[in-house]
Amino acid sequence: MILADPKTHAEWLTARTQGIGGSDAACIVGANPWKSARRLWQEKSGIVTPQDISDKPAVQFGKAAEQHLRALFLLTYPEYSCEYHEFRMYANDRLPFIFATLDGELTDAEHRRGILEIKTTTIQNARQWDEWDDKIPQHYYIQILHQMLACEWAEFVELFAHIRYHKGDEIRAALRKYHIERSDVLPDLEALEEQEIQFYKQWQNGTEPPYILPEI
Repeated sequence: MILADPKTHAEWLTARTQGIGGSDAACIVGANPWKSARRLWQEKSGIVTPQDISDKPAVQFGKAAEQHLRALFLLTYPEYSCEYHEFRMYANDRLPFIFATLDGELTDAEHRRGILEIKTTTIQNARQWDEWDDKIPQHYYIQILHQMLACEWAEFVELFAHIRYHKGDEIRAALRKYHIERSDVLPDLEALEEQEIQFYKQWQNGTEPPYILPEI
């Protein structure tokens, strides 16, 4: 279902404080390298103020690149059509506190509906390249699962990634596409749903989550 359709970024920021969004999911399962579940709980509970990262160069680059990468995806894969609503929030019908804002709503040649997720990142070392070899970095994968939870109508997700890296003093870029079918990730969806329900209950009843959570 459509939970909300804010018209501005400020309205969207206010609306997303009411539940669990895509960027929260990896924190909840302990897979976010930059934020713990406890820190997220403190932010949701109003104990601490979330850091404003909108002025960070990586965030600004990603925001500026998104529209161009969406257009490039559709040029490269014309079998898809795409709708885009900048601030629209979709929610799980059963669990309306689980919601997502999408980079694109896809329809394939067989009229199946899916999600377009666009990522931009900069690789600093070989280990980070390994995270992208025939798989998706875990925190991005968790976000994709969350989007499928929020959008139960989505049968698949296409992740389109723009990866920057350094070659000497030169900055180069590579594009990667990953296709995820809902039917292939059902056990992971069930596990994430359980974790998000648990976190939401902890948030609502004021129970602080532990520092270390089991891997999904």
